[in-house]
This record gives sequence, C-alpha cells and structure tokens, in this order.
Amino acid sequence: MGIQRMESVTYGIEVLEEAVRFFEDFGLFLVERTGEHAVLETRAAQTVHLDTVPGPLLPPPVEPGPTLREIVWGVDTAAELDRLVAEVGTDRTVRRSADGVHHTVDETGFGVGLTLARPRPLDITPRPSNSCGSVGRWNAPLELVGQVRPLRMCHVALNIPKAGRERAVAFYTDRLGFRPTDIVEPMGVFLQAPGDDDQHTFLLCHRPDKAGINHVAFEVPGVDDVIEGGNNMIDKGWREARKLGRHTIGSNIFRFLHAPCGGRVEYACDMDRVDASYRTRRHATAPPHTIWSLRTNRDAEAPSAP
Repeated sequence: MGIQRMESVTYGIEVLEEAVRFFEDFGLFLVERTGEHAVLETRAAQTVHLDTVPGPLLPPPVEPGPTLREIVWGVDTAAELDRLVAEVGTDRTVRRSADGVHHTVDETGFGVGLTLARPRPLDITPRPSNSCGSVGRWNAPLELVGQVRPLRMCHVALNIPKAGRERAVAFYTDRLGFRPTDIVEPMGVFLQAPGDDDQHTFLLCHRPDKAGINHVAFEVPGVDDVIEGGNNMIDKGWREARKLGRHTIGSNIFRFLHAPCGGRVEYACDMDRVDASYRTRRHATAPPHTIWSLRTNRDAEAPSAP
C-alpha cells in the first residue's frame, strides 16, 4: 500500500530545556535526552526529535530560527520501501542512516525520510456520554481528563512558496503516492497518505508565499482532551495560537499552541475519515476556515440592553 503514517519529525532548535518542557507539558513521553538532543514519543510510538546541533543528514533550515527540519514517513513493507527509495532517487541524492532511515529532500528544501512503519497498537475506550435516548454513564459524574496524552501525530502542515507549488505537490503525489483530497486554489492542497484514512495526513499551504513550518497536529481521544489540554498548557505559561474551533475541511475540532521549536502544535479530534470513494474536491475560493469557533460577548461590543 505504501506510506502509512508519520514515524517522526525533527526540529532544529535553540534552547533544549524549553522545547522539552513544552512537549512534556503537551503530553508526550520523554524517552531519550542528552545535552544536545531529546526524543519524545506519542502513545502510538511516533517520535519528536529536538536537536540543538542537527546531524549531517538533515538539509539546511528553510527559514530562520527554530523550525522543522525533517519528516520521516513510515512505509508498510520492505518491498514498497525499496520502490519508493528508488523512485525518489531518480533525480536527487538519498542517503541511508544506521537506523534504516533513507534521507532525501523535497522541492521546498524540507528533509524527507522513508523507513518501515513501526506502529504500536492502541486500545482506546471513548469517554462515556449521555443524551436523551442514549445513556452511557450511570450514577457517576464525569471526571477531569487530567494530563492529556496524545494518541498519535495525525497530520502536518508545511508552508511553501507559490512559485513552484505544482512541483512541490507533484513530488508527494507522483513520487510518494499521496492523494489530493481537497485542493483549495487560493491556499493549498490537502493530501492523504496511501495507508491512512484521515481526510488529510499532510497539507502544503502556499497562502503565506514562504517556506516554513505551519503546524504539527496530534490526535487526542475527544473534545474534553482538546479543551483540557489547551487549558493546561495556558496554565503552565504557554501561549494559545488559535481559539477552540472545528475546521471546515477535515471537520476536526482543534486547539493550537505556539511552539518554541517553530510554528504551532495542535490538539485535534474527530477528523473526517475517508476512503478511495472520496473524490477530490476542488475549491476555486477558500471555504470558511471553521464550521464554528469559540466566541463570547468579549469578541465584539455587547449589544445595548433593551
């Protein structure tokens, strides 16, 4: 089938302590740390690498300051991995590291890695909910989630320049097998990995007309986790980047935080799942960013009392 998911992302950073604290507060598990490097993990065994001295297999940063340097994609079989490595190697250098990852660079300058997927099975029990005619919780009040623990990295969004955007998208569709699910002509292209059922695994966004990290999204079990996770991050001093809302494309509920490693990270839940019968939608104008977003009477002057 091909690429299943993200296996890892690597950030080039400046202050290791700050970045580690951010992702631990966010809910990832610290699994490795040195004076220059740290690795944190989701419940599905994907990893976030934080490097103050990025290794020689990583390309130069595409923007100043801390930023994303590489995404490693997990492939389902050794035969398919060999095929993809040969495909991308037809016009660019591919180098294999000791851990079995094949490293190259996309059209924008972001690092691209390919390796065998190593998923960890998850057994998720949804929180019980109640509504008229459907009762899932008897004689027990709902408790706080507490420390949110992201299940997995579910998608990543990269900013790319408008010039050459067709080539940037074609690298992922023609070489790596990603499928466009929604093409928003003024903004960018939403892409689904061959082995994923999320509405998008990847977004190449040309609206800002510059290269850089936009955000990495982490799926959590439900809306309580999205809300409590964001509240907890604010309580610990981190800065919210976007108010709670539900996206139009993908339908996922979201909450964004500014990340010291560059760009933003997102708590996400309840994204659309789509299969091969989902036809690519093309939008000549950008649809509304959200189906809804949190509003209060502080967002505008309150109307005068009658």
